[in-house]
This record gives sequence, structure tokens and C-alpha cells, in this order.
Amino acid sequence: MQTLCRIAPSAMASFPCSKSRTGVSVWPGMRQLSLRKHLLYGFMQLFSMPFKTIRGVSRTLKVSKLCSITSTSSSLQIELNLAEYPVITVIVDTQLLRVNTHSVPVMDALSRNNRNLTYILNTHHHYDHTGGNLELKARYGAKVIGSGVDSDRIPGIDIALNDGDQWMFAGHEVFVMETPGHTRGHVSFYFPRSKAIFTGDTLFSLSCGKLFEGTPEQMFSSLGKIMSLPDDTNVYCGHEYTLSNSKFALSIEAGNEELQSYAAHVANLRKKGLPTIPTTLKAEKLCNPFLRTSSTEIRNLLKIPATAEDAEALGAIRRAKDNF
Repeated sequence: MQTLCRIAPSAMASFPCSKSRTGVSVWPGMRQLSLRKHLLYGFMQLFSMPFKTIRGVSRTLKVSKLCSITSTSSSLQIELNLAEYPVITVIVDTQLLRVNTHSVPVMDALSRNNRNLTYILNTHHHYDHTGGNLELKARYGAKVIGSGVDSDRIPGIDIALNDGDQWMFAGHEVFVMETPGHTRGHVSFYFPRSKAIFTGDTLFSLSCGKLFEGTPEQMFSSLGKIMSLPDDTNVYCGHEYTLSNSKFALSIEAGNEELQSYAAHVANLRKKGLPTIPTTLKAEKLCNPFLRTSSTEIRNLLKIPATAEDAEALGAIRRAKDNF
């Protein structure tokens, strides 16, 4: 799945007057704003002109089917292009599939639609999210935006952003949220006007990312930041893992009727070859086991003490999923 973000052609990227320590414009007093009002947080590439649906990818990627779903909110339009492949990446990152020719799908889309790539947003440094950075930069002159914490691990980074920074793209406020846990420098990108957040590999539908570099406490805190956003926020995560995630979720909270219904919906979508993304924060709160660490059913099944802290419970749930 590839997520293409587009803005109305008349809009142009701009920056406010004040400068942050990163050299990127931020709003005065941004760091002091309430988290519940303006949480800052994804993996996508932003383009300066409208996109058409991608109708094909290189045969070298061995993709048998491609479908397109378009979600429109305000002037921001997000196109999901889902290939039948276990790895799915949103356009905040540079590649569609975990193969050596990471930039092929993006270049193919740009060539077919006569577009120019202007920005590449990376949520974290992992190769399946940054593997196309250098080639795409060299070809299109695009600017790579990513975490200041991970600036030494993101190929070709031009603009380093940190927690609390605000970036303006074509009249859209983009809030940056540090969401470590999967990696130490993971960030998410939140578009409040369009009610969209790009969570990379921190939050998946019905799961969270593996704790490669972080701790359960860090992941619990990161998920808490995301969950403080409005319930109707659309979540665009980095991979189409929802079907397999639903099987694990049901195995530890089979009595959750909301989860049962959502899992059936997910299975139906995938059977038709359709994406399950975006999900919403409301749905995740009701169904995602990593957001339900206080669930008595989950705790009893995994033998998590009732007195255990939520972060400790999250760690136990993550270990159970890793071994599922």
C-alpha cells in the first residue's frame, strides 16, 4: 500500500516567520500548547501537484494486483494503492515494497502522471522506509524530512524536526510528535485540519510496532500521545498487517464484541483485496489490545497481575505477539 498525499494545485508550501532550533519554522509557543489540542506526530511523501491513481508497478516487484482507494478530507487527498504483498508502506516513506529497487514504484507513479516530487517524509530510519531517499533526491531534487534524533541514520536528510515542531505544507499545519518505542527516533506526522495522522511503525491497526530500540514504557507513552488526539482522527500506518493482527487480538480478548465485529470487517475487506487502512482512533481504542492494557480478560489470559502497571502489561502483550 502506498499513500499519496496531494494538495490543491493552487496551494503552495510555506513557512511561518519564527524559526526553531532545527532551522525549520514553528509557531511561537507551540511547545506550550495542550497536547489534547495540538499533539504533534508518520511516513509519507508529499507532492506539490495532484496525483492520479497508480494503475501499475514494475514487474520486477512481482505484484499481481493493484487497487486504489481515495480518502478526501478538506483539500488534502490521500490515495491508498494496495499491492498483494506482505509489506505495505505509506508515502511518508519512500518505498512501496521491501525489495532492492525501493524507488521504482514512486518513480513509476511520477512518470505516468507527469509529477514532480517535492518532499519525502520519513517516520524512522529503517531501510524499508528510507531505502529510496537518495535515488529520489537525486532524480527529483526532493527534500527529505525526518527526525532530528535520527538525523545520522536517515539517508539524505535535509530538514530535521523534533517533538513540538510545526511544519507548514500548502496551508496545512503538520505537527511533529516524537513517538519512540519501535526505534528511538521515531516520529509521527499529524495533519489536524484533515484529521489524519501518519504513525509509521508505532501504531498499527490492532497492534503496535516491535520494540527494537525502545522500552514498553516508551511505547506506552507514545501510544498515549496519539490516543489523546480526537477519536475521529484517521490513522495511516506503515504496513497492512491488520488481518494477522486481528487473529492475535482475538486470541487474547475473544469476548470483545467490538473486536469480533471489526475482525470480521477486516477479513471481508482483505478477501476483496481492499486495504483496511485508514483506521480511526475510536476503533483502535475499542479493539487494539495494546491500547487495552487494563482489560481484565487480556490480563487474566496472559497472567498479567492486576497490580501491574499498564506499561508492564503492554510489554507482556508485545512478548506474546512476538511469539504468536
